[in-house]
This record gives sequence, structure tokens and C-alpha cells, in this order.
Amino acid sequence: MLKKDPVFWWAGGIFILALVLFAITQNQYWLALMILSYLLRPTLASLGVSRSFVDERQMSLHYRSGNIAFAVMIFACILFAAKLENEGNHNWEILHMIIIIGIAVKALFNVLLVKNPREGATKIIIAAGLLITLFVAMDSLKQGFLGFFINLIPGLFIVGLGIVSKYYPRFIAVLVFLITIALEIFIFSKGLNWGQMGTSLIVGIPLIIAGVCLYSSDKSEIQPEPLKNE
Repeated sequence: MLKKDPVFWWAGGIFILALVLFAITQNQYWLALMILSYLLRPTLASLGVSRSFVDERQMSLHYRSGNIAFAVMIFACILFAAKLENEGNHNWEILHMIIIIGIAVKALFNVLLVKNPREGATKIIIAAGLLITLFVAMDSLKQGFLGFFINLIPGLFIVGLGIVSKYYPRFIAVLVFLITIALEIFIFSKGLNWGQMGTSLIVGIPLIIAGVCLYSSDKSEIQPEPLKNE
């Protein structure tokens, strides 16, 4: 039996709003709000916002069904991307970007939901550095031995920053912000298309979050010493 709690009424309201907007405008994009109404409860529960309205059994079911659905969607994207590529339709690149973004978001929240900002930030920076190194390596295979390894230096440098961030969090946070700005400028200097936009999101957002986590976690640890009673 469905729970008549605030989340239920919000989801029901969003569902009805989607139908009303579709009836008025005849624009099918409004029907996407129905998806939001369906995913509202498990998403809020996963973020720890409405856990009081979800019992452990529901959380377990959401977790298992969500993982299965995510795997099916990724597999479907791979199949459709292969079909479009065989037909010579370059829209398959969008599906590949969706796959990469989906996996990146899942990995990012696996780190953030642990609620250890400094450790999470370190893992995010190292992962971003390895991802950049992988992308650069794939593009540099034909540039010769020396050129190949020179192109790997930026990504490996970011990995090194992630390792050192345990000891100098605020200093590394500032460096991460500056590097993120430089990377975004470099990425968009290559052009403005789906590939560049997706790459900027995959690289930029995790690094910004990591920088904020490092800076804020170090700041929170600077506590005034308690006054001693004489």
C-alpha cells in the first residue's frame, strides 16, 4: 500500500502538473516530468533527504532495482550507439557521452555519499587525473614514444595533486580550481560540440566538487581551542 506522506503528495502533484501542461501545450517534453515524479522518492532517499519516509526494505529494493535499471540503460545505449555507427549516423557519439556521464556520476556519488569530504576529494582528483591520462593516451598513440609520454604529464600531475592533497588540502584546493579553469578553456578552445561539452562536464564538475570539499573540510578542522577552567 502506498504511503500518503509529503513525498507522495509532491510526486502526485508533479505527475498531475505534467499531464496538465501536456494537455495545454501538446508538447511531449512535459511528459518527462512523469519520470521525475516516479524517481523523486528513491532519489531523495539516496541523498539522505527523506529517509524518514522510507524503510530499510524499500531502500534495499530501490538500490537493487536502480542498479539493474542502470545496467540495462547502459547496455541499451551501447546497442543503439553501435546501430547508429553502422548506419553512418554520428549521433552515436551522444549515446557514448551519456554512458560516460552516467558512469562518472555513479562513481562520483559513491565517493561523496561516504560523507568523508577530504578522503572523497582525494579519490575524485586521482580518478579525474587517471581519466584525463587515459583520454590523452588514446589520442597520442600516433605521436611517437617521446610525444606520447610528454602528453601524459598533465594527467599524471593531477594524480599527484590528489595524492598530496591529504597533507596540504587548502593549497591543493586552490591549485585544483586554477587547473580546472585552465582545462575548461583548453577544452572549449577545440570547438563547441557535444563531445567538448561532455568532456568539460566530466572533468570540470568533479574537480570543482573536490576542490570545494578539500577547502571546506580543512577549514572546518581549524577549531579554536576550548578555554580551560582554572
